Amino acid sequence: MTNNLVLVDIFDNEVGYMEKISTHKAKRLHRAFSLFVINGSKMLIQKRAAGKYHSGGLWANACCSHPRQGEDLVEAVISRAKDEIGIEITEPKKLFDFIYYSEYNNGITEYELDNVFLVEYSGAIIPNPEEVDEVKWIGIDELAQDLIDNPSKYCTWFLNCAPRVIKYLKGKNIF
Repeated sequence: MTNNLVLVDIFDNEVGYMEKISTHKAKRLHRAFSLFVINGSKMLIQKRAAGKYHSGGLWANACCSHPRQGEDLVEAVISRAKDEIGIEITEPKKLFDFIYYSEYNNGITEYELDNVFLVEYSGAIIPNPEEVDEVKWIGIDELAQDLIDNPSKYCTWFLNCAPRVIKYLKGKNIF
């Protein structure tokens, strides 16, 4: 599979393709996704591998990545969940999407239209050490408080979308 990302406009219409690192260096808006995994009143979060090209060592949602050129978005979510955290899922539910922009010290920029998905899962987690240093289940209320008390522990996109996911879960009385 190609390593080209899908460039989009602010309405998520495809406008082209570009190699992954080039996309991040050129500050181009591209399609991404964030998968949130819950089990009862707990959410699975991951500590990104220290060697990642940005945000290494920071906490984020269970799985975050990009669909590649020619790849269906939902298929990408299912595939990367298996690749990054070793879980097999079906039918992740899309909750919303949002755009964020963040610059990093190494010349990398994240300018993403991030599609946020949710799935319930209670099986084994087998993190890929190239992607993830650590995973943990955390109570939703504990996470909400930690986002307030310790925002520097978390990735930019997670700080943007986790509160909306938590609000959704509380509103739906999921737990």
